[in-house]
Amino acid sequence: MSPTPAATVGPPVQMEFDDNRLLPMLFGEHDRNLAAVEQALGVQLVTRGNRLAINGPDHAVQIAQRALTALYQSLKRGHQIDRQEVDAAIRLARAEKEGEPNLFGQLSGDGTAVKTQRRQIRPRSAGQARYVEALREADLVLAVGPAGTGKTYLAVAIAVAMLSAGNVDRIVLSRPAVEAGERLGFLPGDLREKIDPYLRPLYDALYDMMPAEQVIKRISSGEIEIAPLAFMRGRTLSNSFVILDEAQNTTPVQMKMFLTRLGEGSRMAVTGDLSQVDLPTGARSGLAEALTVLEGVEGVGILRFTDADVVRHPLVTRIVRAYDRHTGDRSNASPNEGSNADPAGRGAGNTGR
Repeated sequence: MSPTPAATVGPPVQMEFDDNRLLPMLFGEHDRNLAAVEQALGVQLVTRGNRLAINGPDHAVQIAQRALTALYQSLKRGHQIDRQEVDAAIRLARAEKEGEPNLFGQLSGDGTAVKTQRRQIRPRSAGQARYVEALREADLVLAVGPAGTGKTYLAVAIAVAMLSAGNVDRIVLSRPAVEAGERLGFLPGDLREKIDPYLRPLYDALYDMMPAEQVIKRISSGEIEIAPLAFMRGRTLSNSFVILDEAQNTTPVQMKMFLTRLGEGSRMAVTGDLSQVDLPTGARSGLAEALTVLEGVEGVGILRFTDADVVRHPLVTRIVRAYDRHTGDRSNASPNEGSNADPAGRGAGNTGR
């Protein structure tokens, strides 16, 4: 991230809004949206009628003004805003201020929204915007980065939108069933009941985008298939949108097997976080290898998210940064530690997002 400029404080910036009916939604109940802007940027917001004054360091004031303007324009287009939208507006305004040209212009139109049966899903960071574009354009997309950046959620959203539009005949969702401290054999039930907990995040995303009865019906008909990675061997997946989640826990052999399942008329998304590899010590991650092998291959998109793209609770961003600092300090002390690390290095690899 760019270094923070020296804090210079100028005169308050005045904003005036032409539709008083939208102000309660813009400000939030008990002005909680304004409080979120103040807390995030260290500015002071003072309202009087349809006017708002922003006091604070110039850099932060400009970000606050851009975020509030974008939120107001979103309300004028008939969209609803909540705390997550406020956080997203601040994140996007900061990214635009730090060098992303016309970011709000790119994301403000309905063309960037992913339309599913239950909701419209909009990118909430610069990285997410590039990811959605790649998912729409490339046959294969590899997405790596920390938790909370929407890697799996957005991939499922695009898959559901394409299935609903008839662009694909089915969705295939898969995860490696890697044991992370627990043993499958000790879990109750048959094989499906043992595996289902590993696939639960994929079910959750589906139910968030489609009515429950539609999910159940499409799973029963085979239009949606959710299966562990081991069940992919020997298949050719045609006219499908295929998603491999938690791909950092594949071996190189498994990754090559999965990628070569891609059939005619299909799209594939592979997502993972190379800081959370659960493979046995010394085993190389198939995702880490794929990032190196497939760099520059035509038809392949590679997206690297950073903590700036985390769209969960703001504390998640701080947690990710704290762990990155801790990992960096440990790597500096012992350069050869950690055989499962991204060979390009998380910091270097993420500069291009």
